[in-house]
Amino acid sequence: MTGFSRADRVGGLIQKLLAELLQKDISDPRLQMATITEVKVTKDLRRARIYFTLAGGKELSEQTAQGFRSAAGFIKRHLGPRLGLRYMPELDFFYDESFDHGARIDQLLKSISSSDHGPDHTEN
Repeated sequence: MTGFSRADRVGGLIQKLLAELLQKDISDPRLQMATITEVKVTKDLRRARIYFTLAGGKELSEQTAQGFRSAAGFIKRHLGPRLGLRYMPELDFFYDESFDHGARIDQLLKSISSSDHGPDHTEN
């Protein structure tokens, strides 16, 4: 028995196929800088929560989410036959803030580190 549920496997496949679709077939400029970071599918395979991040950060996240919502029908028509499921899950799109949080923590750690090596600090 594998360590992944069917919902996890379907989520991984949706992520892979959607990333390919974004690169090759979707020309909406709002989606050009989006990267799919994770897809969580409910156990009944009826709903998929798709998380994305942007190279520019959170400023454009609402416009990008709107772009995904407007392209949802196109995305479902292209993913449906390739997933081989009885029902195509409903797609919900969310901005993934974990990268922003990680960058903020990294920035704080660097500022602490640089203050530790200030002019009053001497190493042995």
